[in-house]
Amino acid sequence: MTQLEKLAALRSEMKDKGIDAYIIPSSDPHISEYLPERYKCIAWTSGFTGSAGTLVITADFAGLWTDSRYFVQANEQLKDTGFELVKLKIQGVAEYVTWLSHQLAAGQKVAFDGNLASVAIAQTVQTTLLPLGIEVYGHIDLLDAIWNERPKLPTEKAYLLDEKVTGQSTSDKINAIKDTLREKHADAHLISSLDDLAWALNIRGNDVQCNPVVLGFLLISRAGNTLFIDQSKLTAADITTLADASVEVQSYELLFEHLKSLEAIRILLDPKRTCFAVYDSIPAGIQILDAINPSTSLKAVKNAVEVENTRKAMVKDGVALTKFFKWVEENVSENTLTEISIAEKAHQLRAEQPGFVDISFDTIAGYQAHGALPHYKATQESNSTLKAEGLLLVDSGGQYQDGTTDITRVISLGKITKEEQADYTLVLKSMIEGSLAVFPKGTKGYQIDAITRQPMWQTLRNYGHGTGHGVGYFLNVHEGPQVFNPSAVDVAVEEGMITSMEPGLYREGQYGIRIENLLLAKPKETNYFADFLEFETLTVCYIETSLVDKTYLDQKHIDWLNQYNQWVYEQLVPFLTDEESTWLEIKTKEI
Repeated sequence: MTQLEKLAALRSEMKDKGIDAYIIPSSDPHISEYLPERYKCIAWTSGFTGSAGTLVITADFAGLWTDSRYFVQANEQLKDTGFELVKLKIQGVAEYVTWLSHQLAAGQKVAFDGNLASVAIAQTVQTTLLPLGIEVYGHIDLLDAIWNERPKLPTEKAYLLDEKVTGQSTSDKINAIKDTLREKHADAHLISSLDDLAWALNIRGNDVQCNPVVLGFLLISRAGNTLFIDQSKLTAADITTLADASVEVQSYELLFEHLKSLEAIRILLDPKRTCFAVYDSIPAGIQILDAINPSTSLKAVKNAVEVENTRKAMVKDGVALTKFFKWVEENVSENTLTEISIAEKAHQLRAEQPGFVDISFDTIAGYQAHGALPHYKATQESNSTLKAEGLLLVDSGGQYQDGTTDITRVISLGKITKEEQADYTLVLKSMIEGSLAVFPKGTKGYQIDAITRQPMWQTLRNYGHGTGHGVGYFLNVHEGPQVFNPSAVDVAVEEGMITSMEPGLYREGQYGIRIENLLLAKPKETNYFADFLEFETLTVCYIETSLVDKTYLDQKHIDWLNQYNQWVYEQLVPFLTDEESTWLEIKTKEI
């Protein structure tokens, strides 16, 4: 079926069921960012493959609401599909609900699949539309009837990690969660989000590409703890190990039946990370406490074992990337390298490192104009051939058994303009400013974001995405609750958090620049005024200096760059050949 045929079939289903508007979020029953094949509903329906967006279909309009990271991509992928791009003004806001409130009249019906919509989204739809007399139905899946050969749920095996790898036992983690539940006077807590479940149970899997997670739900209560999972994913030894940690294993499909018999008086659910179908199945009479998953905050603060292992993963990643950029530089003049082929090479070189499991997200290899698309992924149609000129942006990462990496570098392939040098240097200056930040305990991410943007704002430049996101430990590359962006998110930067630092500049149709390292928040000094924190840079990969225009930098920025590149060389040279060491020595030479 073409996208036009799928849209026609969907509208036919809507007409048969008396539905005037249908909402399809980019999500699954665990409110994941990256999805199993079965739940890639937006990609199947519209052809748009970005990781954030919402489809809204009416009888005479079909739109994709997404943010600025995907505007160019969406315009290209939605061509001739019957769907139109609707540009979000504010990232993450359900602006389509307001649009529906103006398009529909009292008595008309809006529907969505409650397995795909978070509680927060469902409640926004209800509170906006129900007072207008518009009916809302939250348990209707229209895609199943028209999606022939829809993929089944994954059946890959799961596995448990040893406490020596995680630094904390499952029992201790569950007890820490229960401590928070007692503070909030909650009798039970359901974890739906896969990374929270993985952290709590020291379990990993292969159910979602790039994310080492396994599909499941974890119910923690005074009566006991139950993991709902496809039991064929676990060995008998795994089930015994979980039982020793007071975790019973039940079938994945039994969750809803179990919830019907729930005896807890007060249950904690995270409205942003729980699907509406689960929320709406909680029996009447049980009080639902809307609050962030306790595990989300607990896992954001890495313990000493996680931090030390992450440092080891960074060195492995740096070795792979040194080999990668050397290979690109030495082969680009042959005009045989493409965006797809270099992404494959980066994957190959990472896979040669001990403990490698997978990439942590689809590699963004953007040559020249494609670098201006923050979430670009090359396709056979868009795949550019590299030439010995212009800028190449590579944003990539790896999943290792001892950590998760995420790094962006921009390199010169030749014939660089003064404007490109100025933009590159200002991005670098901003990244250094953020990395050098010293701040009192309690500082929020939006304050770090503002510090980082200062060099750009002073030259009347800016970028549309956030400055940084939390990163998991052999888990999801995007992890909360902390984030560095302009939004007033009331989450402090805490000691032990690992967060990306990735300012950028983008000139549509020309080039894009982004430089990204991962930072660890750690203590700086305690004095009369406050407890102060600073950042330690974890990422171990040289930063291109041939693009730097020193006139834009102060001496502190030059010193930081020289010291960082020298540190990178010292960290990596024991693992490189003589030829590779010589090449890296040149790349890390002081400016």
